Amino acid sequence: MGRIMAIDYGAKRTGLAVTDPERIIAGNLGTVETPRLMDYLASYFEREVVDVVVVGEAKHWDNTPSQSMAIIEPFVASLRAAYPDKEVARIDERFTSKMAFQTMLDSGIGRKKRRDKALVDSISATLMLQNYMQLLSNTLKQ
Repeated sequence: MGRIMAIDYGAKRTGLAVTDPERIIAGNLGTVETPRLMDYLASYFEREVVDVVVVGEAKHWDNTPSQSMAIIEPFVASLRAAYPDKEVARIDERFTSKMAFQTMLDSGIGRKKRRDKALVDSISATLMLQNYMQLLSNTLKQ
């Protein structure tokens, strides 16, 4: 069984998170400049076995797609074409940025560090991955 990777795709930078090989713990991989993302993924997939890639779906409160979906959907299509052996799953990412900011507050991260959007993106990817793992766990229990 391979790892699960989560991608919080953005126009400038992309947050990444990945599970351990046993799919027990979600860990932060940091961020990558979006233009370099496909090269980063190719390198990572050469070193590590990843079976599932989870990509966030950016939606508004009323469940309609946000403007970000215009850049996310072409990326998802490219990802599926480049890696047909990997399952590409989607997960709602509506509240992850707010949850990431709250996580930083709760952990005592200083004001200057909280302004680091790359940190927010990487924490958001980790939260997306944790949510996906919880959904899998709930599905298996039923």
